[in-house]
Amino acid sequence: MASLDVDAMIARFAERAEVVKNRPLPPVAGEERKLFMEAREMDYLDFNLVGSAAWSVEDDHLVLRIPLRPVE
Repeated sequence: MASLDVDAMIARFAERAEVVKNRPLPPVAGEERKLFMEAREMDYLDFNLVGSAAWSVEDDHLVLRIPLRPVE
């Protein structure tokens, strides 16, 4: 089994968020375009949330602390 590198995992999520954010639109229109855009927004949100997390190990559990407000 591979070892868990949490910093690398979080970095991969941050990279995926940027890829999703910059993903070009396929040649779709109408309802398919709307569904694609909604899925892209949700994918970006999911990847970006994990990609911005701080982590710790508490009681043998990996704990991700995800900021819910923009860092100022």
